[in-house]
Order: sequence, then C-alpha cells, then structure tokens
Amino acid sequence: MSTLLLGRCVSRPLANHGAMTRLLRPRTLAIVGGRAGAEVIRQCRRIGFAGQLWPVHPRLDQIEGLPVYRSVSELPGAPDAAFVAVNRHTSLEVIHALAARGAGGAVCYASGFAELGVQGSELQAQLRTASDGMPFFGPNCHGFINYFDGVALWPEQQGGTRQTRGVAIVTQSGNIALNLTMQLRGLPIGYVVTLGNQAGIDLAGTIQALLDDERVTAIGLHIEGIGDATAFMHAAAIARRRGIPMVAIMTGRSDLGAELAWSHTASLAGADAVGTAFLRRAGVVRVRSISILIETLKLLALHGPLPGRDIASMSSSGGEASLVADAAGDCGLRLRPLTPTQAQRVAATLPDLATASNPLDYHNFSWGDEAALGAIYAAVMEAGYDLTLLVLDFPRRDRCSDASYQATVSAVIAATRATGARVAVVSTLAETLPEHRSQQLAQAGIAALCGLDDAMAAVAAAAESGELLRAASACTLWAMPTPSGAARSLSEWDAKRRLAACGLKVPAGQLAASVAAAVDAATEIGFPVAVKSVGAAIAHKTDIGALRLGVGDAAAVRAAAIELAPMGEALLVEQMVGDPVAELIVGIKRDPVFGWYLLLGSGGTLVNLVGDSRILTLPASRAEIMAAIRALKVGVLLAGHRGRPVGDIDAAAGAVLIIQDFAFNEQHRLLELEVNPLIVRPAGCGAVAVDALIRITEDQSHE
Repeated sequence: MSTLLLGRCVSRPLANHGAMTRLLRPRTLAIVGGRAGAEVIRQCRRIGFAGQLWPVHPRLDQIEGLPVYRSVSELPGAPDAAFVAVNRHTSLEVIHALAARGAGGAVCYASGFAELGVQGSELQAQLRTASDGMPFFGPNCHGFINYFDGVALWPEQQGGTRQTRGVAIVTQSGNIALNLTMQLRGLPIGYVVTLGNQAGIDLAGTIQALLDDERVTAIGLHIEGIGDATAFMHAAAIARRRGIPMVAIMTGRSDLGAELAWSHTASLAGADAVGTAFLRRAGVVRVRSISILIETLKLLALHGPLPGRDIASMSSSGGEASLVADAAGDCGLRLRPLTPTQAQRVAATLPDLATASNPLDYHNFSWGDEAALGAIYAAVMEAGYDLTLLVLDFPRRDRCSDASYQATVSAVIAATRATGARVAVVSTLAETLPEHRSQQLAQAGIAALCGLDDAMAAVAAAAESGELLRAASACTLWAMPTPSGAARSLSEWDAKRRLAACGLKVPAGQLAASVAAAVDAATEIGFPVAVKSVGAAIAHKTDIGALRLGVGDAAAVRAAAIELAPMGEALLVEQMVGDPVAELIVGIKRDPVFGWYLLLGSGGTLVNLVGDSRILTLPASRAEIMAAIRALKVGVLLAGHRGRPVGDIDAAAGAVLIIQDFAFNEQHRLLELEVNPLIVRPAGCGAVAVDALIRITEDQSHE
C-alpha cells in the first residue's frame, strides 16, 4: 500500500477572520479620497446601502451632500470598512491610521506597487506592515460589491442589482469584474470581489470569507495566479464540505522552466495541464471562456452540480435537434434513448407526424397551445434525465413581437413545477434569450442558458462539478521543500538500482566495464539482450544511437559493445522483455506553483509524437492512477485490442505507486524522475521498468 495518504492540508490561518465578515458586510463605511470617493458614495446609494457613509478629505467640506471629516482620527467611530482612494504613498498613512483606529478592513485602490517591480514591491511590503493585520483588498484593486446587502466599495459605474441569493465572483482584474456586472444573461450575482495585488487578502482567504455567507450558491473564479497552493486547496476543501461548487477560468501560467530537454515529462505536461490537474484535485471545474463561466454559474446557482451526464432535449425543429446531438457529443454528454415505456408516454402527447425520441423534434403543430405543449414537456421531464433542455430562441423585441412565445414559456414553467425536474431553456444564439426572459425563467426554477455551444459546455461543467464533489479526493498536497546543492543526474544503472531496491521490477542486467565483460554478461543472462551505453550525461539513448535491442548472440553483442563503449561511462547488458502489451511513460516533477505532479502517458520511442498523457497532482491514489491509464490511447491496447492479450493494468498501477513512494521519500532532494518505458506485460505477468532517469541535488545530508 502506498505510504502517501498524508494528513489534512494545513494552511496559514486567515488573520482576523471575523473582521472579513465585518469588511464584506459593513454598516459603516469610510470613503477616503475625492473623485473616486464620490463615485463610491453614488454607487452605494444606487444599490441601497442602508448604513452610514463617512467621507474623509483634508480640504473638501462636503462630498455628494455629506459632511466631510478631515482625517481618519476625526471619524465618529471605527468604520467597518473603508475605501482608500489616495496616491500610493498617502495610502500607507491612511491604512496605518485605519488599522490603529480599529477599522474592520479596507480596499486600497492605488496602483504603483508590486506590479512595477522591485521598488514597488518594497512599497507594497511597507503597506502590508502598515495594515498591522487589518484585512484589506489590493493594492491596485477596484474593490468589491455586495449585492445582497447593498454595499459598493466600487469607484465607477456597475450594472448589477440587489439579490437575495446568488453567486460570488472573484477576480484579480477590475475590468473583468466590471464587465461581468454588465452581463445581460440573467446571472444572479451576489458578490463581485477584485483582488488586485493580494498584499492583504489573497484568493484563498477571499474564498473562505465568501463561504461564510449562506446566501452564496456557487463561486466563480478568474485566476491569474494561485499564490499559496496549500491555502487554496484548504479553502476548496471547505467549499466541498459545504456543497458549494466552484468553477474557474485560469489564465496564469507557472514556469516549468529548467531543462525541458532533459526529460519528456515537463514538455508533455506543460504548466497549463498541471494547473488543470491541480484544480481537479481541489474539486474546481475549469472552463475555457468568460461566457461559459457565466452559463455554468447560472446552471449551478439554480440546480447545483448535476448528478450525471444524461440529458434530454426538446425542440420544434429537426435542425435544432441535430445541433444539440452534435454539441452534446462534443462535450461528453449522453442523449440517452427513451425506454419503450417512456417513448410510449411521450408519443401519446405528440402530433401525428412527430416521433418520440431523444433529442425530440415535436414540430410546430402545437405552437401557441399551452396545454398541448405542457403535456409534451412533462412527459419528457418524467423520464428522469439529469437535465432536460428546451431549445427556444426569442425574436428581437425592437422589430418583432414575442407575444406568441408566452404559451411556450408558461407551458415549460407549468411542466417543471408539476414534475420537479431539473430544466434549462437553451437558445441557439446568445442574443436570442433576452434578460427579462432569463429572469422570468429563473424565478420559476428554470436555468436560462444563452448560446447552444456555451450552454452545452456549461452543462458538461455542471456534470463534472458533480463528479468532482462525489469523488471526495483527499485534501492533501506534498510538502514543497527546496532542494539544496547543485543538480546532478544518475546513470540509468544507478537510477534503476535505487528504484529496484524499493520493489520496482527491472530487467535482469549487469554493468560491464569492457567489451569482453559485456559478452560474458549476455551469455550469463541469456539471449536476446539489450546492450546500452550508460552514464550520467546520457539521458536519451535512442536520440544518439546508444543502445541495441534484441541482440541475439555473442558475436552480435561484441559488435554492439565495440560501437557503444566510447559513448558513455560503461555498458549495460539487460534481458529483453519479450511479451510487451503496451509501453507507458511515468514521470514525476515539481511545478513551482502547483507542487508535485505525476505524468502518465503512452511511452516508448514515440512518446513525443503521440503526445498522449494524463496529469495527476500528488499524492495520487491507486484508483486515480488506474483511471488515468485507462483513459490513455494506449489504454485500448491494455484492454485487449482485437484479440491481443489484456495488459496487467493492476501491476502497472502498483509500479506507479512504487515510483510515487520513492519520489516522496526523496522529495527533499529530488528534482525530477522519469521511467520510460514501463513495459506492461500480459495480465498476471507484471510490469517492468526498462529505462529510468533521475535528477537530484548533491545534498547528501539525507543519505
């Protein structure tokens, strides 16, 4: 059994966690600054802030009709929150004064800090010191909007409205946050929070604070950088326990950087793939665009994570039914056929020329007949799909009338209420589902999804969210020690000797210092053999012709050894593995942001050409490893393709766990490890590591 089932994740405690609630849900606001401060006051009034507003300015007598205090020290009390809109140097003084006064927290609007480089980073460090533990967003930050309580620490116009329940959106970018408030798709936004440079409150701390508000139904993230990966994983674990789904766009890239040519692992993985694996381990669904993020959040806000991928589709057009079928297949969704009994019930509601099927084209014969449409919709909804879709595009209101569409809307609302099914109305085009219709449907418990392709991607994301929450992966990450000393590579012989000592199967072999010794070794091992030139400087023997495979007799071994001996430090003679079913690559490497990860892929000499791999964050369980192997293209061979033997996948997974355990025990000095190929033999015959690369530091303190 793997030794890597570690304890709970630990993260740094969120300072003044109670003050985070005070900051996000304030009753008294201090607004420090002139023009931007005036806009904050206007925005608070526009969305109905019911608390007290205290402008602060050294020269002005009134701002937006309110009397002005000359300094923080003159305020009538310690504010729950403050918006600080002064220059970067004065911001330090104001933040310090607010902390000394006992304020609940602040937004630091000024720019000119760490985003400018070394000098700005020094100033940002001073800002953090000045805060004295008081939570604050920023600097270089637009602030936040709480649409539940009518709080807008926000220095410009925004397009949101008050909500009683809804989603929270967190982004580093003020402009992206602003754009999201302007969406016309009916997304119920409860919070918009911008992080800026995260000198005070980081991404993980913000997530934890938002999870304390029971009105939040889902959290959407725009991530440019994770920051503290362990703290993020801890916050995600809290979200999972509370059943709050999270969905993210991640645009930042970590730098895998060093010596990509040394192994295949880093180049096959890429920072993007490692980030995706990290989010999956955290239970966070990653989507590819802002529009899909919005549609996914709408679906999650109403229906939560979906229990499965079986969907039904209803439309009055065969063309639309075909579009849905194609889009569903592209997104990994299933249009499960109706059972005979279900088909009979649906058919009883249809006009004569329509056929009961999924996707269903019910034609236009019942258009405008609310009762007839309601019967059709209810019959399909009663078939028990994970989500039932109604494809419906509305006409533009400036040139056309949508009066005749009300019967369809009323019918789907009535059918949804009668059956209790999870339902979404989907438009083929984003612009043909107007906001007032989206809101009308949402009030009836129906998700309104804009644009067919984005909608289907959102449905797939909601299904994936359910899968991740049900998986309940352990909230563990390996520690991130910093190896000391210069890097060095082990020879293949040394690498496999260390792995074999941990239980990994390797071919029988001998290290030979001469041509004659190589011939003797081959005779003792038994033909055919592999003859290799090995040494710490040789990473990819195939690329330089430093190996011969299937060498069948002593004369051939002698000839091969004469050619190979000058290339390296010694000759390695090994027994050939004669019954391979498939070859895998197993790599372990440390990403500077996301931590240790495991790469599994189709291995051997075609590894770069095939480019088939899966990434898992560490530690990975046997079940996760087995699933990743089966998901590879080579997994088809391992399953017994066209009468070929079934591969020993269980032994392959066991070998991967041994490699993982070795990496864990050596993580204080390990830089990278790769086994390629790991030859998987027929079921019951095991898996053998034919080649291995290990790069470590020269620190010998843990020998």
